[in-house]
Amino acid sequence: MNGKKILFVSSELVPYLPENEVSLMSYETPRMVNSNGGQIRIFMPRYGNINERRHQLHEVIRLSGMNLVINDMDMPLIIKVASIPRERIQVYFIDNDEYFKRKATFSDADGNLFPDNDQRAIFFAKGVVETVKKLNWTPDIIHVHGWMASLLPLYLKKYYADEPLFDTSKIVISVYGKSFEGELEKDMIKKIAFDGIPEESISALETPTYNNLLKVAVDHSDAVILAAEEIPADLKDHISNLEKPVLPYVSLQEFEEAYANFYNTEVLK
Repeated sequence: MNGKKILFVSSELVPYLPENEVSLMSYETPRMVNSNGGQIRIFMPRYGNINERRHQLHEVIRLSGMNLVINDMDMPLIIKVASIPRERIQVYFIDNDEYFKRKATFSDADGNLFPDNDQRAIFFAKGVVETVKKLNWTPDIIHVHGWMASLLPLYLKKYYADEPLFDTSKIVISVYGKSFEGELEKDMIKKIAFDGIPEESISALETPTYNNLLKVAVDHSDAVILAAEEIPADLKDHISNLEKPVLPYVSLQEFEEAYANFYNTEVLK
């Protein structure tokens, strides 16, 4: 991994949010690349339940101040950064008061998904790309973790198709077990189509379930990692029918060599 640039984009990340399979692997994978001489950038949403004082988040004025259009609304983009001290890893946080100030991640106190989760996911995808453009940093690999980040492959391949910064970047999606029940908002597909993305490329999102979100993500990625032992059967079947590299599940204890080999021999070949 020496000298390779890898952009990690995740829904969740320890130590900023509680440990689960997504947040843990979103930390362990960049830590592995960092320790093997790779260059990394990590992005995640700045949810309101992240303690800014404890984790020493601060706004980066030169990266903030842009407005992103989400479903015909101008939404201000705020960028904050923090460091994971023991690893000397910097994390970029995508923030917006309307979408991320509330003191929860994906659902309310009663367990109901936030009705604007679809817009939050669109905002996050666009915010990551626009910020990386401002950094003028060309990643060799873009590795996506978690469903809130799952629109990034689609937006890179369709909305930002003509962006030269990402011409040679390869997109890897890690697929985890089912992270939410039910569906996002029914008109999610129309909000994405508003950005000029053809509806035929996102037809699965007529029913915006977890499985269908991830199907769209893997369709627009260059390689897939099965990051959990239990993956929904129809999602696994969809992945098995794709003609692209797939890394089967490996445990946390064995992932370092497997992921590094997959990056080097399958993704970057």
